[in-house]
Amino acid sequence: MHPPNAPLIKEVILSPPIHTWIKCNTDRASVANQLQSSCGGIFRNSNAACLGCFASNLEPGSAILAEFFAAMIAIEGSSVKGWRNFWLETNSRTVMLAFSSSFLVPWSIRNRWSNCLFKTRQMNFIVSHIYREGNTCADLLANIGLTTSKNLWWDECPSEIRGDLIRNELGLPNYKFVNL
Repeated sequence: MHPPNAPLIKEVILSPPIHTWIKCNTDRASVANQLQSSCGGIFRNSNAACLGCFASNLEPGSAILAEFFAAMIAIEGSSVKGWRNFWLETNSRTVMLAFSSSFLVPWSIRNRWSNCLFKTRQMNFIVSHIYREGNTCADLLANIGLTTSKNLWWDECPSEIRGDLIRNELGLPNYKFVNL
């Protein structure tokens, strides 16, 4: 028996891409009272193994700008690496919708966003949404971005996210609690 106002519990499992595809999960972090934001992302193969990741401090900057910067850095990185089958996964519905409507993109980054859209048209490209609870590696990377003044790139998984990466590789779930 469940009490009348018990939350709904959703299991959230990160899905790796299919063979020959690369997937990048992105997220942002921010400190509202300091107007500081950052972003991070992790690139994975079909085994959910880390192929590289990034963290970037964007101070000062808004949370929504950080979400867009994460997506743009991921697309640009994929293009530079020559990854032509590319799946971007974000927990920002606004970023996801901006691929259909550039009017959602803040004017200050619209030119860079347009360049990224051009790059996606040169690829097999998918964008999807993931709940925050399934995006833990990207969230940890974004939080690392808050602690640095540089743009960071790793070709291997940094130790700070190794535990969550292993959970993803093993297909272990995280849980989202939804109040009804």
